[in-house]
Amino acid sequence: MNAFLRVSVRSIDRFNRLVGIVSMYLVFLMVAILVYSSVSKAFRFPANWTLESAQFTMAAYYMLGGAWAMQMRAHVRMDLFYGQWSRRRRAGVDVLTSVCVIGFLGFLLYGGFSSTAYAIQYGEKSYSSWAPYMAPIKIIMTTGVALMLLQAVSFLLKDIAAMRGESIA
Repeated sequence: MNAFLRVSVRSIDRFNRLVGIVSMYLVFLMVAILVYSSVSKAFRFPANWTLESAQFTMAAYYMLGGAWAMQMRAHVRMDLFYGQWSRRRRAGVDVLTSVCVIGFLGFLLYGGFSSTAYAIQYGEKSYSSWAPYMAPIKIIMTTGVALMLLQAVSFLLKDIAAMRGESIA
């Protein structure tokens, strides 16, 4: 593989690792919001923003952390034959899988852009009593899909190199 592809793959991996590590701490923010919600309800002063804020924080957590989870191979896999195959054969199967994942994420990204543009253009709000604007969480979710798409491209390039007997990482 040429030097540009090596630098690109390493940059994608490094960036997704950084975003994943930062987003990992969103769980603590979500817990703090839920604790505040419980305490405020105990003192008969419930806040109407806590449930949706916790949901948005959780959505940001798993969408921004998705690319890092892909990178760490933390997703569940079913292995009947895969572990017994040679590295090149696994890479060939992974190339096919990566192409399918890239196609799927491409459609998600297209839908995310469309939904985010709508939310921004029309000032879309949630239908709850708090009624927050939806654009910020849609931007975060679309960014998460874009990062997963970049990580899938990184995997594709690594697997193509492995099929050729080379290594990028």
